[in-house]
Amino acid sequence: MHLEKLQAFVLSNSDYGESDRIVSLFTLEHGRLKGFARGARNSRKRFGPALEPFARINLELNYKDGLSSLRSADVITLYSGIRGELCAIAHGLYACELLECLTPEGEPLPRLYRLFATYLERLDSGQSVASDRRMFEINVLNILGYRPSLEGCCRCGADFGVLGALMQQGGELVCRFCAATGRKISSASLQSLSACLATSRFGQLELDAEALEQAAFLLDESIATHAARKLKSLDFLHQVCR
Repeated sequence: MHLEKLQAFVLSNSDYGESDRIVSLFTLEHGRLKGFARGARNSRKRFGPALEPFARINLELNYKDGLSSLRSADVITLYSGIRGELCAIAHGLYACELLECLTPEGEPLPRLYRLFATYLERLDSGQSVASDRRMFEINVLNILGYRPSLEGCCRCGADFGVLGALMQQGGELVCRFCAATGRKISSASLQSLSACLATSRFGQLELDAEALEQAAFLLDESIATHAARKLKSLDFLHQVCR
């Protein structure tokens, strides 16, 4: 165990005992890890508001596999623009839980760290739109190696062409020669999702109604297949962002 200074996002926290907290962090240097913050609920000097979900912080901790020991944390930003709007809060909490469920522990993912930062900045600017959520999701799946094949059939490799694809269980996309049934994903929707992978700037692309609907079926199914559990934040997101 050795002392390190890290950059991190807080994904979640839970109370432990009378005054301590266990914090789930997504760090630039080590990826996702858990930290034990002794006295965090009582110590304004050492931690203050720095351990709130989707806060971006600098922290000192004694790093080790399993559960690191947090020494102190300083706020870079709390994203006050997100915290002032209920739908933005819902999107922010969902993004945090998505990373918590999908990312491996202790594996640095700097590209995903930058994507997450960019998405939170977009939410902080007052934009919490469905196209941005789907763009975030497809890029997360892509970085982690979980993305459905958008270019061609995952069974035979045939190009989807103008006919589009048929979605199978687990988000698998196949051509009409490899499956007779499945939810249709149009060629235009596949192209829209591919375009989401070609830019890291939120707000440049807006998916039309059909693409949003089909992306929702595909991405929700793919995420559910790879997530370690059902995402609790989804219920809140659906309630406040209709």
